[in-house]
Amino acid sequence: MSRALHLLEILARAGGSARLKEISETAALTVPTTHNLLNTLVALGYVRRRQGDTRYHLGDRILNIARVAGNDAQLRERLRPTLKKLYDATQETVFLAVPSGDEIYFLDAIESRKLLHVAAQPGERVGMTGSAIGQLFLAHNASLRARTDVPPGIRDELDRIARDGYAVDHERVFDGIAAVAVPLIEDGEMLAGFGVAAPGNRLTPDLFPSLAARMHQIIADHA
Repeated sequence: MSRALHLLEILARAGGSARLKEISETAALTVPTTHNLLNTLVALGYVRRRQGDTRYHLGDRILNIARVAGNDAQLRERLRPTLKKLYDATQETVFLAVPSGDEIYFLDAIESRKLLHVAAQPGERVGMTGSAIGQLFLAHNASLRARTDVPPGIRDELDRIARDGYAVDHERVFDGIAAVAVPLIEDGEMLAGFGVAAPGNRLTPDLFPSLAARMHQIIADHA
């Protein structure tokens, strides 16, 4: 365990990524031993690989720990103007969510002023498979998806989400509630997710594609 933690420290000091030989030499371990330890950390989600990249990178699980330890307030403040733009454009309840371990944490929200609306839920945590925003993270994060018990009926939907760039829920989780969620991608990784939630009789499936496109445009312009 101590050797594995040392490898994480080496990756952190190297700026978050390093090649196998560099890690091995710094840790004073053989290449095969280093490779085996790194593979274990990859399986656990603490280290990750990128397609076409020979380096090892700090994984989402360790980055989530760092985020929870001190970056939530900063991220909320940075993305609050974007959330406000989404609210201004839709007048529906909007929210910002991030991963927290193997759950989704609702970091910020603005509640709709319409008579019938979805209640805001900042501070709430939900499972990855229990919301549109959770499925968004599963679709964009292979290591998270690999260690999550994904129901068979959701697997095909995750492929669609990854392809189309948005996730939806129409009264699947909560009766009478619909939601559309889109990702915030930075440096090739999904950093956070934005969502719009409304009564299902107002946010109907035929509106999902156009709303998702509008959300993507707002995030591209303001995030």
